[in-house]
Amino acid sequence: MKNLAASLRELAGLFVEDGALALAIIAVVAVAGIVAALAPSASWLAGLILLCGCLGVLIGNVAMAKRG
Repeated sequence: MKNLAASLRELAGLFVEDGALALAIIAVVAVAGIVAALAPSASWLAGLILLCGCLGVLIGNVAMAKRG
């Protein structure tokens, strides 16, 4: 049973290695979802939020990793 739990933790670690990055992406997706729900006629805005938000979070994470 311990081996199964360790294997599952290792598998999850492949997808969520950096918790801050994962939380930031979830926040961007949540904001885009709220905008899409409040303004369904402006779906392009939710897409723009997803694109710019995810790219911004990724660039910020890479810059922080580069600094050390």
